[in-house]
Amino acid sequence: MTANARANILSRLRATTTQGSFAVPDAPVIAGLALSLEERIDRLRRMLETMHAEVQVVSSSAWLGALKARLRARGLNGLLYGAETPLGAALEAAWEDDLPPLVPYSESVEQCREQLFHIDAGITTTRGAIAENGALILWPSAAEPRLMSLTPGLHIAVLEAGMIFNTFAEAIDQQAWLQEGMPTNALLISGPSKTADIELTLTFGVHGPKELVVFILT
Repeated sequence: MTANARANILSRLRATTTQGSFAVPDAPVIAGLALSLEERIDRLRRMLETMHAEVQVVSSSAWLGALKARLRARGLNGLLYGAETPLGAALEAAWEDDLPPLVPYSESVEQCREQLFHIDAGITTTRGAIAENGALILWPSAAEPRLMSLTPGLHIAVLEAGMIFNTFAEAIDQQAWLQEGMPTNALLISGPSKTADIELTLTFGVHGPKELVVFILT
């Protein structure tokens, strides 16, 4: 495009935008949620289960036993975890010989690529969750990189019930995301991986975890 052609286009656009007056309608008020803790737990559970996730609501003192019972029923080759997290320390302290081996994420992607894409399960913490649309909030870090929830076929997420917010805006505000800084990719997860690219049919488990298990700790 020549300089003259560009100037002509811009001058016409400027002339158009300065003609007449325009009424800008008021934006509709978005109704917010104000649910109790029990209601937030129930709504999040129902919406996650609608998207094929498995959800177990369990006390903070009993969830490790519930996790181990689930893993004993599965023939998994290992559980990928973040060793430098409080969750990792709790797993190490409670682990038993008849469970799938704990596999710490302790190397760079280049060094553990083969292991990452062949391990059966990974477990991560969560930053919180959103009751309104049924999504978990993941906050990847050096201790728990994004690949931990992406490459294993089974993703296990651990969520404190008190960190379930009514709305996304409430989570951002109450956790001071903008003031405290964000990771390069904060994640919202509503179930196992899914796509509708195949003949417009919703298909699960194509580009990531085939299963999502969520422990909500009360």
